[in-house]
Amino acid sequence: MATPQTDATARFDAITAGQLRSVGSLKWSEFPDMLPAWVAEMDFGLAQPIAARVAETVASGRVGYLPNVLIPGMGRAASAFMAETHGWDVPAEWIRPVTDVLTALECTVRFFTPETGRIVVMTPAYMPFMWLPALYGRELVQLPMVRAASWDVDFAGLEDALAPGDLLILCNPHNPIGKVYTRAELERLAGIVERRGARVFADEIHAPLVYDGGTHVPYASVSAAAAGHTVTATSASKAWNLAGLKTAQLILSNAADAAVWKAKGGFKEHSATPLGVVANTVAYNDARPWLAEVLAYLDRNRMLLAGLVAEQLPGASFAMPEGTYLAFIDCNALDLGGFEGTPTEFFAARAGVALTEGGLCGDAGKGFVRLNFATPAPILRQIVEQMGAALRA
Repeated sequence: MATPQTDATARFDAITAGQLRSVGSLKWSEFPDMLPAWVAEMDFGLAQPIAARVAETVASGRVGYLPNVLIPGMGRAASAFMAETHGWDVPAEWIRPVTDVLTALECTVRFFTPETGRIVVMTPAYMPFMWLPALYGRELVQLPMVRAASWDVDFAGLEDALAPGDLLILCNPHNPIGKVYTRAELERLAGIVERRGARVFADEIHAPLVYDGGTHVPYASVSAAAAGHTVTATSASKAWNLAGLKTAQLILSNAADAAVWKAKGGFKEHSATPLGVVANTVAYNDARPWLAEVLAYLDRNRMLLAGLVAEQLPGASFAMPEGTYLAFIDCNALDLGGFEGTPTEFFAARAGVALTEGGLCGDAGKGFVRLNFATPAPILRQIVEQMGAALRA
């Protein structure tokens, strides 16, 4: 007898590249002649409870400005999800709507740090973290992580790098490397931040996407000190593929910050959309079974990817992601046959595969590619096989 998971596996396996191109997402339309493995979108459609509620909302005509009456429900849904999934009790009224995690970062920089503060980023890191500090008029400090079998924090380097008023961006789970930080790592990090008089912006957008054997620990939950110096951002957008609905949650974890937000943040809240607030609310409340199916499928894909890389790309390697649906593959040892360009450019030109350039993730990412494996397994196999064929040619 088929189980729900075998049904989901067959359903996701059956999705074709032609169907995905006809949908016309950014991922599949930007490079129409290539197989896409670049932008962080999934290819598994939309959870039925979310699709139904969004359709009802559109049919009712509620597509104007965000009504205030929708905000408390989203806060309660997100609060319950945090408590039940991550063991973090945060008041619903401290969970506020914004358009996306990058808007939350901008608000954190503007409202919670001095103008002289720098922005410290542990690299490799999500690409916008490399160029947004300059737009805010802030100095960027790159702190390369230590790569062994996995990626580790350079704690001594962090102690030296942070100064009073600085903002550390912590991405957990960490895009693009898939690292899920342990409680011990977060506690040690919090001690350094507190001693140095800095603050933390915790990007936890991938928190629902953690595989068996790992546990997401919200950074602000590890101590009173962490709660006092942190602004957290998350969203249902990655786990339920809702990025285009432009809604995330900015989470405050102390009364002082909540008071600052109440005085300064109201205008930013109303850039979120009613469709996005409704979709996020339904995701947290009613779409967890769909997420469980997707997470099991992604787990299967990351194992498939490990085997394919070993088979098709000898010399390449990556640390198995503990969370996210992204793999950061070290291609520095590959023989590109005299090709003058990055591995990303090589695979685009010779394999017809669109990847994300590792160097955009900071100096520590040079020679790497970021590969999105949230796609049907037959397509994932074709992507890596085309990369392998290009190398052999």
